[in-house]
Amino acid sequence: MNSMTGFGAATAPLGGSSIRVEISGVNRKQAEIAVALPRAWAALETTVRDTVAAAVSRGRVNVSFILQQVPGTAGALTLDRDKLAALNATLAEAESTLGRKVETSLDSLLRLGIIAEENESELPIDTIQAAAEPALREALDAFITLRAQEGENMKRDLLARINTLRQFREQLMARAEGVATRHREVLLKRLADSGLPLPMDDERIIKEIALFADKCDVSEEMTRLESHLNQFEKICDKAEPVGRTLDFLCQEIFRELNTTGSKANDAELAQLVVTAKTELEKIREQVQNIE
Repeated sequence: MNSMTGFGAATAPLGGSSIRVEISGVNRKQAEIAVALPRAWAALETTVRDTVAAAVSRGRVNVSFILQQVPGTAGALTLDRDKLAALNATLAEAESTLGRKVETSLDSLLRLGIIAEENESELPIDTIQAAAEPALREALDAFITLRAQEGENMKRDLLARINTLRQFREQLMARAEGVATRHREVLLKRLADSGLPLPMDDERIIKEIALFADKCDVSEEMTRLESHLNQFEKICDKAEPVGRTLDFLCQEIFRELNTTGSKANDAELAQLVVTAKTELEKIREQVQNIE
């Protein structure tokens, strides 16, 4: 079981700079991958997207590539020989016209672009990709590891809450067993208070109690609820993504609890159902973050 939230980062050298790759994730129903690259590296987007998509099945994943200058280092310098030759010719003409020597400086050469610091974003794409891929893999591994760790924490929480729902189920069954008996007692008391006492073996009383008992019977709901809880626990142990399946089971559990509450016709049982639904809602909130 993996969480859909996580973070991973890694850095790789690139000339006089470095590439930092950051990967973060949040929950989404489907897989969404957003890649942020320097414009000159756009050719890498498909490879990056495919690499991440192979490791992630759900959630929004943001992948950022950041070009950073390494402190204390300088980029390689390049010399534009064509510009230098043109400048030399221009200076010779100027000196001939002025009749004196014209001085140049390194600052002038830099401003004219004759000497420039090499820009890593303009390196061959193969060179950039060779440096970026290991960083992407390392960041992705860290991202997946953190998602797995969070998933284990969520799994423990979910299983504890499922156990709480089991306890509610036992209480619901115990309370439901006496609903028909309590209804019979209330019915006989009302008849007696109205001056219309009837013996307990009266056919009309027996028929009324039988109909009521059938109407408020929740044994089928409790059986299905037990099955759903068992399935939930088994699915939590699977290695593949289980978020969608657990979300479906939460809907089924809610349906059984809702039907139980509507059929029971008992205030205390209805209150137990409300409390169980509250616990189920906490489970559903957690499930929304599971891949």
